[in-house]
Amino acid sequence: MIDWVHTGPSIIAAFLASLVEFVEALTVVLAIGIVRGWRPALTGACLACGVLLALIVGFGPMLQTIPLNLVQLLVGALLLLFGMRWLRKAILRSAGVIPLHDEEAVFASETRSLRQSGAVAVSGWDGTAIAGSFKIVMLEGIEVVFIVVAIGATSGSLIPPAIGAGIALVAVILLGVVLHRPLAVIPENALKFAVGVLLCAFGTFWTGEGIGIAWPGEDWSILALIAGFLVAAGAAVPICRASRVIPSPVK
Repeated sequence: MIDWVHTGPSIIAAFLASLVEFVEALTVVLAIGIVRGWRPALTGACLACGVLLALIVGFGPMLQTIPLNLVQLLVGALLLLFGMRWLRKAILRSAGVIPLHDEEAVFASETRSLRQSGAVAVSGWDGTAIAGSFKIVMLEGIEVVFIVVAIGATSGSLIPPAIGAGIALVAVILLGVVLHRPLAVIPENALKFAVGVLLCAFGTFWTGEGIGIAWPGEDWSILALIAGFLVAAGAAVPICRASRVIPSPVK
């Protein structure tokens, strides 16, 4: 039986992380569909989704055969590193050290590149479009698969994180169908900030469990870890902003 009260954070973490990756993939798929045609764009995306689903089905049960404490230690450490990478970029973007991710700019760049890649195939088999769509969905989807499998393996069930990722996929597809444009309205950096905090908290919790730490309050201590990482990350933004090196004007 699944304890849905305690699996709520797993669903939310998988949903937010998947939402970010699916938005990035959609931007490129839309560009391919508009420039090269919708059939090859959707063909490549569907092929990639099939491969990703097979990875989830294949690797999920395999991880559940490994001793739980070892899975928690390995996956927790990887998830912590993964979350720290996202959180670091989100902090630097919030501080203005590196530019914000702009889906509109990515869309324009991809459209320009696709138009320069040669004529569209008239036979219906556009290898360039299919390969491009397949590649972007696979690249972004691999991170989704990792998060879903990692959360599922450590929490005891693939169902909650798979539900979160599935909701994100459906939401992005529906918005893409309705808008036919990059989802630049979604505050991606804020999402990455939140996801980075969640993944760091989950990673720390499961790494601690893997090495035998008895967390006070058990699963509820995840909330304290989330709050701690959120406060630390929030404090890091003004520090990074203040420490930026401002180049002197060219004379």
